[in-house]
This record gives sequence, C-alpha cells and structure tokens, in this order.
Amino acid sequence: MKIKIFSILFFLTAFSVSAQIKGVVKDSITGQPIPYVSIWVQNENYGSTTEENGTFSINVSEKSKNLIFSALGYEKKIVKIAEVREVNLVQTTYQLDEIIISNRKEKREIEIGQTDNAILEAFDNGPRIDTKFFPYYASYKKTRFIKKITIFTDSKIDNASIKIHFYKVDSNGFPADEILDKNLIVSVGKGVNKTAFNVTKFNLKMPLEGLFVGFEKLIIESNKFEKSMLDKNTNTLQTLRTYYPFVLYNFVEKDFLYTFSGGKWSRQTNQSDGNSQNKIMIYEPAINLILTN
Repeated sequence: MKIKIFSILFFLTAFSVSAQIKGVVKDSITGQPIPYVSIWVQNENYGSTTEENGTFSINVSEKSKNLIFSALGYEKKIVKIAEVREVNLVQTTYQLDEIIISNRKEKREIEIGQTDNAILEAFDNGPRIDTKFFPYYASYKKTRFIKKITIFTDSKIDNASIKIHFYKVDSNGFPADEILDKNLIVSVGKGVNKTAFNVTKFNLKMPLEGLFVGFEKLIIESNKFEKSMLDKNTNTLQTLRTYYPFVLYNFVEKDFLYTFSGGKWSRQTNQSDGNSQNKIMIYEPAINLILTN
C-alpha cells in the first residue's frame, strides 16, 4: 500500500498570526458542559471542537467574524466571536423514526464501498466534514442492516479519535438530517490501519435513497501532535501542530463530492451548475460499510 502525506504544513502554520479565543459550551437548562461540539468560523475553512469538559480554544484572524456551534441534540447557534466566553445551547426535540427490532440472522455479510484504486493518500483535511455517498441497490435487499463501518487511517499517536456522521439524502441529493441522535466517537490505533467499528446497536438500515457517511476531525488536546522544527529564515525553533488521525482517501471517478465547511454544505461537480453528466476525479474518504441480514 502506497501512502502519501500532503497539505500538512499549511494547516500547521496558517494561524501563526491569529489571536486565540477561549470559551466553554454548556447545556442551557442543566448548565452541564457539552463535549465534542463542532465549532466553525462562518464561511471559513477552519474551526475547533470542545473538549470533554466543554471548553474550547480557537485561533481567529478577525474578531469581527461569527462562530457556528453545532451538536447533536441541540439547536445550532451563531455567536459573535467577542461573545463566546460562555455559549449555552438549547436542546432540540427529535422526531425519530420508529425503530423496529428485527430478528437478525447475521449469517450473510457483504462489504460495500471498495474501489479498484490500491493507492491510499493521507491529507490533513482540517475541521471540515468530508463524505462518501453509498447508493442503494436492489441486491442489498437481503442484507440491509449496517453491521460495521470500516475506516482506513494514518496516525502518529495511539487512540486518536474522530466523529462519524450518517446523513439522509434530501430531494436535491444533498446530505440532509443526521440519522443518529447521539455522537458516534471512535478511536483508532497508531500507524496505518483499517479499523472496523460495530454499529449494530443503532439498528441502522440502508435507506432506499442511499446515505452519506462522513467523518469529522476533532480538534482536541488528546488528538494533538506537536513537533519542533528550525525555521531557516529566522533561525528559530517553531512548534508545528497537527491533529490526528488522518483518514485516508482514494482518488476515484464520481458524479459529485459533498463537503461541509464554514457552516454549510458545498457540492463539487464537473460543472458549476451541477447539470453535467460527466464524472469527475475526486479524493474520497476510504470508508466502507459491512451489511448483514
């Protein structure tokens, strides 16, 4: 397997002249801290994540911008950077689909999402959500339960964690509501690995419209990796920082790519109007699903 590491230095040094803003996110009713809240700088491709105790820090270049706070089970909130010392999120009431527990046999399994491309590449994708679309096929009829999700990763630290998202598909083909109502945080080992995570407890089925699976990098202390390097221009030591793990990508031919960044979804197609029938070559997260009966 050939692994290439790209785009690391930019992410590490991009905030060198930024101011650090700190705050805490809490439940508006209980006052309890909320962990793993996604924080986005509105209309920008950088952000942060709250720690387990609800605290966060974020480097910003312009204090006039807004931050978007998003967490499963809570209403999204947009706050001016100058007012983020304490952010209180309001709980939402989920109208969940009825869950029917079926008598599973789990005697048949298929893995979907594999590609012919044997070269995996690693990028520091920053604090955005990259997705992979899984269409539904009639051949899945007898194996519609999602048993496991498998992810290829590269990490310089052990037990690095990421957040996994499952999205429904709206009428325009965009990622829509999240299928889960609670965070799915998973950890991976050091080095290059393919790790499988069992998700049977969520009783997920492949929707007939298909679904999007995405991952989100967690900008938290336990994922941080720092390295000192000599700046040849100034002859001083600089501390370079990045966050693991890296999810690996395949370079594949697809109709589109959806990415969430700066608080909104963007769609990449062959043409800007999105009407082209021609496929494009994209870097797609190396994520597979294992279905069972």
